[in-house]
Amino acid sequence: MPFSNKVILVTGGTGSFGKKFTQIALQEHNPKAIRIFSRGELKQQKMQEQFQEFPNSEKLRFFIGDVRDRDRLYRAMNGVDIVVHAAALKQVPTCEYNPIEAVRTNINGAANVIDAAIDNNVEKVMALSTDKAVHPVNLYGATKLVAEKLFVQGNTYTGGRKTKFSCVRYGNVVGSRGSVIPIFQRQKNDGIITITDEKMTRFWITQEQAVRFIIDCLDKMKGGEIFIPKIPSMKVVDLAEVIAPKSEKKVTGIRPGEKLNEILLTEEEARNAKEFDNYFVIEPEHAFWNKDNFKEGKSLPSGFKYSSDGNNQWLTKKELKIMLEEL
Repeated sequence: MPFSNKVILVTGGTGSFGKKFTQIALQEHNPKAIRIFSRGELKQQKMQEQFQEFPNSEKLRFFIGDVRDRDRLYRAMNGVDIVVHAAALKQVPTCEYNPIEAVRTNINGAANVIDAAIDNNVEKVMALSTDKAVHPVNLYGATKLVAEKLFVQGNTYTGGRKTKFSCVRYGNVVGSRGSVIPIFQRQKNDGIITITDEKMTRFWITQEQAVRFIIDCLDKMKGGEIFIPKIPSMKVVDLAEVIAPKSEKKVTGIRPGEKLNEILLTEEEARNAKEFDNYFVIEPEHAFWNKDNFKEGKSLPSGFKYSSDGNNQWLTKKELKIMLEEL
């Protein structure tokens, strides 16, 4: 029970992740309070209304603020035990068109979270990352790569304080903001589904799976590691077929900043990674790291990488259909 009687702060807490995290934490754990930190007044109001009749909803606190605002983060983290950092600009086209804004939120915001957490003596900080941070080909991925480096290295800045920083890196979330699902559902009405490449594959995880994995990692974290869940891959063309089986499929070609396949664990990272039944852990190459922290894990073979096209778990059309029905 990593949240028992703890004060938790979730940055970007009004997003799809934050709402699912809040639901599970209130239902199944016993936090002292959950602080929802976000910049959207309307989204906060809607979330308050959504959770109004929810058990333990009196434990929710709503803080208007932006991770770019260092002073506001300092105030919001006063008395906090655990931080889950989910705030980010996440849309690839948006980040490409507004690069400085992406840097200010995804990189400068990460640095502000680190400073505020250390100075408020927060116990644990878990940052959410993405497969797009691996060998990035777009600005969004590049900013998340830098953010990962900042959070790992943040452990060397803590001095005698107790704060620990770790990251969770996972793939596309079913039905989340920016997911291809709502795009295909809209295109279905027009009778034409656009597919960039018929060979394209992606890692796939549900929002609930992601939240439960993060909660588990918060319990396991030592500080400095990157956790990667073992999750299935899916073919984008199969998803299109499930959503709109009678629609015409039009291949448009890969867009700028887009990959044919995604990677969650590179060959270079695999040299410092351990494998467990349901996840991988990338151990940091820093003096602060104790090599015995995850000694029960299995070392990975030379040349190993975890990619969406080389995965040994694949979602069938039937499984995709079930996942869509559960949204």
